[in-house]
Amino acid sequence: MSMTRRFVINTCAALLCVATTTASAQQPGAATSTAGKFPDKPVRIIVTVPPGGASDFVARTLSESLAKELGAPVLIENKAGANGTIASAFVARSPADGYTLLQAGISTHGIGPYFYENLPYAPFKDLVPVAPIAEFPIILAVNAQLPVNTVAELIALAKTRQLSFASAGTGSAPHLSGELFKIETGVNLVHVPYKGSAPAVVDVASGQVDMMFDGIPSLAPHIKSGKLRPIAAVSVKRNRQMPNLPTFTELGYPSMVASVWYGLMAPAGTPASAIATVNAAMNKTLAIPELQAKLEENGAIVMRGSPEDFGAFMTKDYNRWGEVIRKAGISTKPN
Repeated sequence: MSMTRRFVINTCAALLCVATTTASAQQPGAATSTAGKFPDKPVRIIVTVPPGGASDFVARTLSESLAKELGAPVLIENKAGANGTIASAFVARSPADGYTLLQAGISTHGIGPYFYENLPYAPFKDLVPVAPIAEFPIILAVNAQLPVNTVAELIALAKTRQLSFASAGTGSAPHLSGELFKIETGVNLVHVPYKGSAPAVVDVASGQVDMMFDGIPSLAPHIKSGKLRPIAAVSVKRNRQMPNLPTFTELGYPSMVASVWYGLMAPAGTPASAIATVNAAMNKTLAIPELQAKLEENGAIVMRGSPEDFGAFMTKDYNRWGEVIRKAGISTKPN
């Protein structure tokens, strides 16, 4: 066989092989099989706080059961700083494949966007909702030496003398809860911001500041010691941990609702099938009685729902806090 003839035969065979391979790859079953494998490697959840914070607690509490539902490992990574904007920017720039998720919250998509200019991402465009997780209702507690036991008595006292309230910092949920209280009741309170809840709670317990709005986990130890007195829950329903504590809604202040919430978000462009898979797995995880009990023991209320439900919740919360900031005249410009 001549060299020319052998070359022609080999070339035709190669072309036939390529054509066959290409046709096989284009078969519907091949594409469906690849897409159906999600997840086939570990899924990362990026948390906005250091290990030990409430957000970290929620993520790590759910990770093992969520991994079982997904059929793949779930890794928790902490990228703290700048009220969650560092973690949010990282996820927004990550591949939109469903393998890198953000555990978002009120700091990243409720209040935070108002206090940070020139973010390297658009909070509601570069990140999309995947699944709600849980919320921690806020309560109002006063120093035990303050001569009040009810919201009505507190309002009456605030009209006769200057009272103060502490917060975890300007722009935090406890801060804006206090501002909302001022708007709804018409009282004037002096805001005393701190760098975090821990030092703020200590000063309220010691009497340096009169009161504070915060989550039950932060306030509970001092309530149990008798240094703080709970007055009302900033929620629609009573909390199971404090069933005898009335809500502001019951007391005639339906707009006094605030919570620290968490949920999963993904980079924009993430396939709808991947989002649906994670959403279904998270809803199943949150339905496990033991996990529900563990979250509730720490003051949380489980939130289950669709990506659309979570998106609507975030938008409503964001708009509501924007109105509070406007009415309170709070400056959102950096100092």
